[in-house]
Amino acid sequence: MEKIQFTDPDTNEVVEFAVEEQTQLNGIRYLLVSDGNENGDSEAYILKEIKTQDEEVFYEMVDDDTEFAALAKIFAELADEETQLLY
Repeated sequence: MEKIQFTDPDTNEVVEFAVEEQTQLNGIRYLLVSDGNENGDSEAYILKEIKTQDEEVFYEMVDDDTEFAALAKIFAELADEETQLLY
Protein backbone atom coordinates (compact mmCIF):
# COMPACT_ATOMS: atom_id res chain seq x y z
CA MET A 1 0.00 0.00 0.00
CA GLU A 2 1.34 3.41 -0.98
CA LYS A 3 2.15 5.79 1.87
CA ILE A 4 2.46 9.56 1.81
CA GLN A 5 3.65 12.09 4.35
CA PHE A 6 1.40 15.01 5.21
CA THR A 7 2.50 18.07 7.18
CA ASP A 8 -0.25 19.57 9.32
CA PRO A 9 -0.22 23.30 8.48
CA ASP A 10 -1.32 24.25 12.01
CA THR A 11 1.18 22.22 14.01
CA ASN A 12 3.88 21.38 11.42
CA GLU A 13 3.55 17.78 12.61
CA VAL A 14 4.38 15.23 9.90
CA VAL A 15 1.88 12.38 9.66
CA GLU A 16 2.15 9.29 7.47
CA PHE A 17 -1.04 8.18 5.73
CA ALA A 18 -1.89 5.08 3.74
CA VAL A 19 -3.45 5.84 0.34
CA GLU A 20 -6.68 3.84 0.13
CA GLU A 21 -8.10 5.19 -3.15
CA GLN A 22 -7.53 7.99 -5.61
CA THR A 23 -9.67 9.76 -8.17
CA GLN A 24 -9.65 12.78 -10.41
CA LEU A 25 -12.42 15.38 -10.57
CA ASN A 26 -12.35 18.47 -12.78
CA GLY A 27 -8.66 17.86 -13.52
CA ILE A 28 -7.69 17.74 -9.83
CA ARG A 29 -6.33 14.59 -8.19
CA TYR A 30 -7.80 13.57 -4.83
CA LEU A 31 -6.66 10.90 -2.40
CA LEU A 32 -8.64 9.00 0.19
CA VAL A 33 -6.12 8.30 2.94
CA SER A 34 -6.28 6.61 6.32
CA ASP A 35 -4.12 6.20 9.37
CA GLY A 36 -3.33 2.71 8.08
CA ASN A 37 -4.96 0.85 10.97
CA GLU A 38 -5.73 -2.59 9.54
CA ASN A 39 -7.37 -3.89 12.72
CA GLY A 40 -10.87 -2.45 12.45
CA ASP A 41 -12.04 1.13 12.33
CA SER A 42 -9.70 3.86 11.17
CA GLU A 43 -9.92 7.56 10.49
CA ALA A 44 -9.97 8.56 6.82
CA TYR A 45 -9.37 11.91 5.16
CA ILE A 46 -9.69 13.34 1.67
CA LEU A 47 -6.63 15.19 0.41
CA LYS A 48 -6.48 17.50 -2.60
CA GLU A 49 -3.32 17.58 -4.72
CA ILE A 50 -1.93 21.07 -5.27
CA LYS A 51 0.83 21.81 -7.77
CA THR A 52 2.96 24.94 -7.48
CA GLN A 53 4.33 26.91 -10.41
CA ASP A 54 7.60 24.99 -9.93
CA GLU A 55 5.65 21.70 -10.40
CA GLU A 56 6.11 20.84 -6.71
CA VAL A 57 3.26 18.72 -5.39
CA PHE A 58 1.71 18.97 -1.95
CA TYR A 59 -1.62 18.00 -0.42
CA GLU A 60 -4.19 19.85 1.62
CA MET A 61 -7.25 18.59 3.46
CA VAL A 62 -10.56 19.12 1.66
CA ASP A 63 -12.57 21.37 3.96
CA ASP A 64 -15.23 22.74 1.59
CA ASP A 65 -18.46 20.93 2.52
CA THR A 66 -19.83 20.72 -1.04
CA GLU A 67 -16.54 19.48 -2.49
CA PHE A 68 -16.15 16.99 0.38
CA ALA A 69 -19.69 15.59 -0.04
CA ALA A 70 -19.20 15.05 -3.79
CA LEU A 71 -15.86 13.31 -3.25
CA ALA A 72 -17.18 11.19 -0.38
CA LYS A 73 -19.86 9.80 -2.71
CA ILE A 74 -17.26 8.98 -5.36
CA PHE A 75 -14.95 7.28 -2.86
CA ALA A 76 -17.88 5.34 -1.35
CA GLU A 77 -18.59 3.90 -4.81
CA LEU A 78 -14.90 3.04 -5.34
CA ALA A 79 -14.49 1.35 -1.95
CA ASP A 80 -14.48 -2.42 -1.81
CA GLU A 81 -17.40 -4.35 -0.36
CA GLU A 82 -15.72 -4.73 3.06
CA THR A 83 -15.19 -0.99 3.46
CA GLN A 84 -17.94 1.24 4.76
CA LEU A 85 -17.45 5.01 4.61
CA LEU A 86 -19.35 7.12 7.10
CA TYR A 87 -19.43 10.84 6.37
